[in-house]
Amino acid sequence: MPRAGRGYPDAVTPVLLSTSSVFPEPTSAAFATAAALRYDGVEVMVWTDAVSQDAGALRGLSEHYGVPIRSVHAPCLLVTQRVWSPDPWERLRRAAGLADALGAQVVVVHPPFTWQRDYARTFVAGMARLAEQHPRIRFAVENMFPVRMAGREFIPYAPGWDPTKVGFDAYTLDLSHCSASRSDALAMADAMGPRLAHVHLGDGTGEGRDEHLVPGRGNQPCAKLLASLAGRGFTGSIAVEVSTRRAASRSDREADLAEALAFARTHLAPSTVDA
Repeated sequence: MPRAGRGYPDAVTPVLLSTSSVFPEPTSAAFATAAALRYDGVEVMVWTDAVSQDAGALRGLSEHYGVPIRSVHAPCLLVTQRVWSPDPWERLRRAAGLADALGAQVVVVHPPFTWQRDYARTFVAGMARLAEQHPRIRFAVENMFPVRMAGREFIPYAPGWDPTKVGFDAYTLDLSHCSASRSDALAMADAMGPRLAHVHLGDGTGEGRDEHLVPGRGNQPCAKLLASLAGRGFTGSIAVEVSTRRAASRSDREADLAEALAFARTHLAPSTVDA
């Protein structure tokens, strides 16, 4: 049975494969890919795929492929507003329960959409309550980005796309989102400080849209950010979250994901990886 991370058994900074990175293939394919490429684990993106919502099915995949599940991405996307429940708090509670059942340490959360007025009004206090109820889990709020259309810009998130402006107990830093917001990823990491709990590794060209390129194919400071993590006292995980939907074949998709993993392990400071 393949073992995730074989060759890096004592990695202080695990490199995970987000199940979203194999889309349009199903969640199960991510576990097979992570095992074949020797990722250190998986981040489960909860979406409309029933397997992504099922603790038993996910546990079975984790055990079969020998790939631990270290983080869960709550269903916060537009296409997942009906997953589990139309109530966003119920979706977060279910995501926390899934993480508990799977032994994952992080739940990734997006800020509310502006049209979710009641949810947005109680978001800060509600996140603090969730953290109290699940002390083993870090609920890491992710930086997002403005949307630009027809020469206009609007912010679809409340209280905003930059969670550091409000302040939360934990953050996810997404480098592709930094590119889309045209913000400085290193400055964002500085603002997150010791509350930086998780990293979504992807690249972008600064064109103002969310690209999720393989790291090294854009102009974001992916290498510098990875190299800086040890000095920041970072103790979380890095999840490769890239778009491979245009890959011509599974072998092409795996080549992209192998390149992303190699980039991460190359640029992590030597003290964070037992090579």
